[in-house]
Amino acid sequence: MHALRFAPLLLAALASYQSTCRSSAGAGQAPAGATDTDVNLVGVDTSSLTPREKKEWSSWVSELLAPCPSEPVSVAQCVKEGRKCNKCLPGAQLLLKQVRAGRSRSQAEEAFYARFSSDRIKSIDLADSPSKGSSSAPVTIVEWADFECPHCRHAAPILEKTVEAHPGKVRLIYKFYPLQAHVHGELAARAAVAAMKQGKFWEMHHILFEHQDALESRDIEKYAREIGLDFVKWKTDWESEATADRVNRDRKQGDTVTVNGTPTIYINGREYDLTKFDMSDDLEDWINLEIELATGGAPSGGSRPAADAVGARVPPTAASGRTSDAGKGKSQESH
Repeated sequence: MHALRFAPLLLAALASYQSTCRSSAGAGQAPAGATDTDVNLVGVDTSSLTPREKKEWSSWVSELLAPCPSEPVSVAQCVKEGRKCNKCLPGAQLLLKQVRAGRSRSQAEEAFYARFSSDRIKSIDLADSPSKGSSSAPVTIVEWADFECPHCRHAAPILEKTVEAHPGKVRLIYKFYPLQAHVHGELAARAAVAAMKQGKFWEMHHILFEHQDALESRDIEKYAREIGLDFVKWKTDWESEATADRVNRDRKQGDTVTVNGTPTIYINGREYDLTKFDMSDDLEDWINLEIELATGGAPSGGSRPAADAVGARVPPTAASGRTSDAGKGKSQESH
């Protein structure tokens, strides 16, 4: 009698049995809103995607809206119809890189918004900051860095080569952000400010990073002599209250735009988030697109077919990391 009572339950269990494990998404069903049709867009090569990846990418470009508010259609429709939004094709390409990298839907969306959302652009005061490149360049890179940070040391030549690869198109701005956990960071930052007052910031910048493991006071004094500074004037400036205030000015501005680790990089007022984008793999595409958007033409030296403010207008693992000052006094290495 009891066996008969439970027979329907047994039959139901057998009926629901599957011979393969299923994705947790939708308990084995397609995610809500997913497209059943593979999308193909001119200018986006999806041939390397697996069938599952192609489905995911097709779903993303079909559901995410175009990056331009004037075009209230999906990214896919924007590209297919040749809409005026010149960010649609780059948006589809960014999502392609995200799916190739195995990112989740939420991670891909956050990268998409970080790159294209208009509300992510911040105004940054560039006055009295050391710079490389033309002041009229359409692309401005702003870096908050610490001379004792190993990730900053790795990023420095990459950023300088980016300026050199795009003459007249890219400008690099350095901002001081010595972390409390780096005991020599403050000394080194002040030394660079004092050198800047004699027109030799970049010479000091290079030698400090080159000798990052030797930043005691006596070491820094030796570097000041090596780069040909007026030593007496430099040391007076190095130890002055005004120089300390200059360093703190950059640090406070960094706090305003939510710098919580070094290096922190902004490109035309938008954060180049190193937790989402790689210095080696993504930077060149980002810069080339900024040049195209700003000039309406092809980038200089690229691979893709302002005044005193920027923002409202305007090894790989080490490169993608940063040194963190979260908690004001703790140092973390994230990769």
